[in-house]
Amino acid sequence: MSGTAERARRAAEAAARHSYGRLLALLAARTRDIAAAEDALAEALASALRHWPEAGVPDNPDAWLMTAARHTLANVARHRAVAEAVAVDLALLADEAAPEPAALPDERLKLLFVCAHPAIDPAVRTPLMLQTVLGLDAARIGAAFLVPGPTMGQRLVRAKAKIRDARLRFELPQRDDLPERLHDVLEAIYAAYGTAWDAVPGADEGLHELADEALYLARLLASLLPDEPEPPGLLALMLYCEARRPARRTADGAFVPLEQQDARLWRRELVIEAEGLLTTAARAGRYGRFQCEAAIQSVHVQRAITGRTAHEALITLYGLLAARSPSVGAQVGLAAALHAAGRLTDAEAALDAVAESASDYQPYWVVRVHLLRSQAGAAPAGPAVARALALTRDAAVRRHLAAEWGVGDGGAAEGGPAR
Repeated sequence: MSGTAERARRAAEAAARHSYGRLLALLAARTRDIAAAEDALAEALASALRHWPEAGVPDNPDAWLMTAARHTLANVARHRAVAEAVAVDLALLADEAAPEPAALPDERLKLLFVCAHPAIDPAVRTPLMLQTVLGLDAARIGAAFLVPGPTMGQRLVRAKAKIRDARLRFELPQRDDLPERLHDVLEAIYAAYGTAWDAVPGADEGLHELADEALYLARLLASLLPDEPEPPGLLALMLYCEARRPARRTADGAFVPLEQQDARLWRRELVIEAEGLLTTAARAGRYGRFQCEAAIQSVHVQRAITGRTAHEALITLYGLLAARSPSVGAQVGLAAALHAAGRLTDAEAALDAVAESASDYQPYWVVRVHLLRSQAGAAPAGPAVARALALTRDAAVRRHLAAEWGVGDGGAAEGGPAR
């Protein structure tokens, strides 16, 4: 590949990585058809790879891609009924001459809220947002939701068809409708951040950028909805996590668990900002899942000041989370807090309560291993160790767990089979 062609390829990839969700949101806002907007943007990217090596990379790659995608959509519209084609053509071509809107992120938020429409299956709302607005593929989304990639892909196709056929309105809901949609939007932003949370040094640059994008959207949402306590709660939660990022991996990418992290490496300015946001959110006096999770993170960061972890506070907060926002993750977190406080019987009961639904949930098996190894006369931990390691996708985390438990990456004890 020539140097010019390579530069063109990199420019197209950079535009796709940085601007895909924004461009898609703007296209879909005009057409009301997410699938058609995706196809048009894909064709625009393919066209860029054909033309840019010869003509050169344009000064504004995003505007070039938007214009090409709009032409594609206009051409598709011409094959529809004449009246509809004229209306769509006029809207697209008139918009083509206008400068790129300054409030482009608002278009992304609109699309997030469209994907949270009550007419869409609740189980697919967050995955739909992750794909259409935040650019994750079906395989990665499926892995996050413990669903095969092809199955998730089919669900997303059906959801997009529903949006197209129902012609759902691309606008922020009325104030009375906001609470029921807001939670799904916050879930999607947090899921996007979580996908990028484990990115290691040298990992796909897009994952690091996804974390930044999630933080940006959370900030924007908090500023647009100052009377809602959960957006600042979510932002505080993410900032607490982001503050610890420098301490989570060594220079060569080795994993460092929370209790072993050097608190001096935590980013103090982010912790201070998070504490302020959490305080602001709490003034509303309305419980929220993200506020509760942020409070849990606040307890952890206090170790930098006190030198100890307040286990009873964690038990109280995880208990509240499990009771008010029940989930497998909340229950496993409660079990981990109980185990850390030495309350082994209570920890075992907390794990047993979700045993059937947590068979593919890696944190469940990690806590189960720690619990088995702490109990005298407990069942052998070997099967749980093997399951925990098999479910651990991050190689650095798997190596850490294997070393801690004295086994190989496959779950067998160093020097002999697991018992």
